Amino acid sequence: MVARQNWSKNVEFLLAAIGYCVGLGNVWRFPYLCYSSGGGAFLIPFFLMLILCAIPLLYMELAVGQYTQNGPVGALAKICPLFKGAGLATVVISFLFTTYYNVIIAWAFYYLFNCFQAVLPWVGCNHDWNSPNCWDGTTHQNFTNGTTNSSYVAASVKPNGSISPTEDFYQTYVLEKTKGIEEVGTIKWELALILLLCWVVVYFCIWKGPKSTGKVVYFTATFPYLVLVTLLVRGVTLPGSLNGIMFFIKPKWELLLDPKVWVNAAAQNFNSIGIAFGGIITMSSYNKFHNRIIKDVLVIAVVDAITCLLAGFAIFSILGYLAENQGKSVDDVIQQGPGLVFVIYPEAFTTMPVPQLFAAVFFIMLITLGVDSQFASTEVIVTTINDHFHHQVKKYLKRKEVLVAIVCGFSFLCGLPNVTQGGYYFFSLIDHYAAAVSLMYLAFFEVIAITWFYGARRLGRNVREMNGSPPNVFFIVCWYFISPVFIFGIWLFSMISYRPFQLDDYQYPIWATVLGWFIAALSVLCVPIGMIHSIYQAKGNNLWQKLRNSIVSPLEEHTDASYPSLSNGDMVLHVNAEKKEPLQPY
Repeated sequence: MVARQNWSKNVEFLLAAIGYCVGLGNVWRFPYLCYSSGGGAFLIPFFLMLILCAIPLLYMELAVGQYTQNGPVGALAKICPLFKGAGLATVVISFLFTTYYNVIIAWAFYYLFNCFQAVLPWVGCNHDWNSPNCWDGTTHQNFTNGTTNSSYVAASVKPNGSISPTEDFYQTYVLEKTKGIEEVGTIKWELALILLLCWVVVYFCIWKGPKSTGKVVYFTATFPYLVLVTLLVRGVTLPGSLNGIMFFIKPKWELLLDPKVWVNAAAQNFNSIGIAFGGIITMSSYNKFHNRIIKDVLVIAVVDAITCLLAGFAIFSILGYLAENQGKSVDDVIQQGPGLVFVIYPEAFTTMPVPQLFAAVFFIMLITLGVDSQFASTEVIVTTINDHFHHQVKKYLKRKEVLVAIVCGFSFLCGLPNVTQGGYYFFSLIDHYAAAVSLMYLAFFEVIAITWFYGARRLGRNVREMNGSPPNVFFIVCWYFISPVFIFGIWLFSMISYRPFQLDDYQYPIWATVLGWFIAALSVLCVPIGMIHSIYQAKGNNLWQKLRNSIVSPLEEHTDASYPSLSNGDMVLHVNAEKKEPLQPY
């Protein structure tokens, strides 16, 4: 087997994992989700799901990656060949993710390049590119008093259907947004070139594997915290900031009775930490065999949760200031997703001193947050190809750097539809169907493959082999019962409450919805296809023998009397292993 690279230092792995987990979702999704799902009351289901589901599964994925020294496909194939398709599905999701996520980074670069002007371009409606719907609140109308026959000038009331200058800049100038996905339009070449720049940045972050990634993360994983703290300090000094913070944390206890709030809490933890995306398994596969896992688990989980809260306070303090400055309620100014960081925040910066500086630093923060998650997801694809086709890569491409270039180049081409004039609709469609629809389905098969078929307590023995002591019984219980039940419940509820995807008031045509389900099926179908392939390849004279052999893990296990036997405890069909030598690191 080919010698596997390792992280130079454990801190480099930690920073890379934190950068992967802490992304744009912490900044633009969690604050709105917390506000709309019960405020301070939402923190109860959020932290409960973190403790009972996210942390145990993070521990599980770190242990599997580190023990098998493989990416998600190879790791699942060694754990339980029957479910190796679940590993392949995570790679498919990661690929789909990379094709559109880098577009967000391209938008951030576009804004950054436009920050270096005497007047920010999203101020006012007097630009030649402004749409007729742009309204900046300064338009005046002449009125005549019928009694005194005198004329006067007054500010006009905001017209129906009008949009703010920042919204007009985003939709009309940056996106050149059409009326729907059926109006694709042309490629916006400025964005396409910036997207290419983003892929060049990603390439040089991972072209040497952990050696290059480990150096980049010292900046990309730490800089966002400097900016978030700066924004929070600045935000709390602004008038109206307290109102914004109170909107964020004021508890709405009655919402805890809504099942959707609990589903939102679990989904936020899964999406933020990156469970079932393949990134955690991939990065931990480069760890040294005896790296202490529980320490990494706690650091990553705590930092991710603190980042969510820090971003929430920073964002709502500035939203409170913006609401007071405009004479509105916080309800009227808050948005989620791209609208928060590309419309609301730029609008807030225009009222601050030296707005160019605040805007530039903010968009650099977005870029660093996005790049970490982007290059980690790209590494999932590169690692999988290199693990399973190493000899072909060595023979035809000679060097891994060429493979990285091909992956980045192909992903760039697949991302071009997102930078057309109708690309925003395609971006939103793939964002919804690529992961949101299928993530819990894939997570369920991954968890039961590892904890039921391979065995939660057997995984515990693997952890003891690496770290000298097994996991706490709490993690074993969570792996066996609590986490699978939560995941299945969330998946079931999401299927029951499914509604056709729509973007604000825009209804997607039927063909676009079919396209969305096709995108979701690309990952979902990997599970049954992997099962069929595993059974076909397994040894045996009949289907039943092949099925039984496809469940048996090919990993050799070291057992001794000091750790309880699993012959009756694990839901796994494998022969009781005789005493064998410990698995050595690759």
